Amino acid sequence: MQRRAFLLTVSAAALSGSLWQEAAMAAAGASPYGPLGPADANGVALPSGFTSRIVARSGRPVGGLLWHPAPDGGACFPDGTGWIYVSNSEIPLAGGASAIRFAADGSITRAYRILSGTNLNCAGGATPWGTWLSCEEIFRGKVYETDPYGARPAQPRNAMGRFKHEAAACDPDHRVVYLTEDEQDGCFYRFRPTTWGELSSGRLEVLCEGPVWREVPDPTPGVLQRQTRHQVSQALHFDGGEGCHYAGGVCYFTAKGDRKVWAYDARTGTLGSIYGGGGTLDGVDNITGTRAGDLYVAEDGGNMEINIITPDGVVAPVLRLDGHSRSEITGPAFSPDGSRLYFSSQRGTSGETAGTGGITYEVTGPFRR
Repeated sequence: MQRRAFLLTVSAAALSGSLWQEAAMAAAGASPYGPLGPADANGVALPSGFTSRIVARSGRPVGGLLWHPAPDGGACFPDGTGWIYVSNSEIPLAGGASAIRFAADGSITRAYRILSGTNLNCAGGATPWGTWLSCEEIFRGKVYETDPYGARPAQPRNAMGRFKHEAAACDPDHRVVYLTEDEQDGCFYRFRPTTWGELSSGRLEVLCEGPVWREVPDPTPGVLQRQTRHQVSQALHFDGGEGCHYAGGVCYFTAKGDRKVWAYDARTGTLGSIYGGGGTLDGVDNITGTRAGDLYVAEDGGNMEINIITPDGVVAPVLRLDGHSRSEITGPAFSPDGSRLYFSSQRGTSGETAGTGGITYEVTGPFRR
């Protein structure tokens, strides 16, 4: 399906000072799945025909592993006739990431760690070659390339920059990786690896006025040196970069400060926003998409929903968590066949970050694929 090109009309000429002149944006409308019903036994409000289950709780055993606290960014990977769901842990010093392996019928066969001893692993992104990029959301944080299948040790990818990383999205068409930065004056980056599929070396660039890309002079600055977001004077800044998703020539990323879903069209070199807040979607955070052209945006705060943004510009809730007001929805990801959606409530109903509050869910139903 053709992506939402009708929304991507903001170009270099539209930048005036710090103000963007924006085209028509997505707005609240009727969900293609119908209205949400009352919350089920798991506290999840869903449209008719959808069901939920809890697959893991922080501090409790799942597949032979104690599930980590504060589950955050996640992704799914094919695994024979089954699949794997990977999830980060956003806690200090012992963050890392874990994986749950599912059989073809959806039963859990095993869970295991794929990254340990890292710090506040927030979001990340899957690569086309089957690895998970786990990002540290700390000052001078690193990107770690991990193996969802648990066979190879994780590797730090310092060439991708040392900053307060949030999410990553691979663009196989232009052979770059886009990166968001969770700072009030954060930047939007792209990493151009020397060899596509190998992230140990390459060139880090930042999106600047124009918009054009300029090289970051020192991707790994010291503690007292000028940090990456301040090294290029023409760099554009975004208030709290969050989720990141690439599809069909466009990289979509969210910024929690202005509650926008931004869109960088790599084919035309234009930047715009497809959603600007003020509707049913609030507290924009993690983002994913489907082959059908739909985007799914999770809320940090708001009324704890995941909203769909359809290719024709409709924004509508597809699920809501009741009783999770002190939490955030994290890690939305579809199984390889698109029939199951995984996500977490990072702190659950208790609001506990480092304890047993986190809950990871699966929703099954007639998702558009």
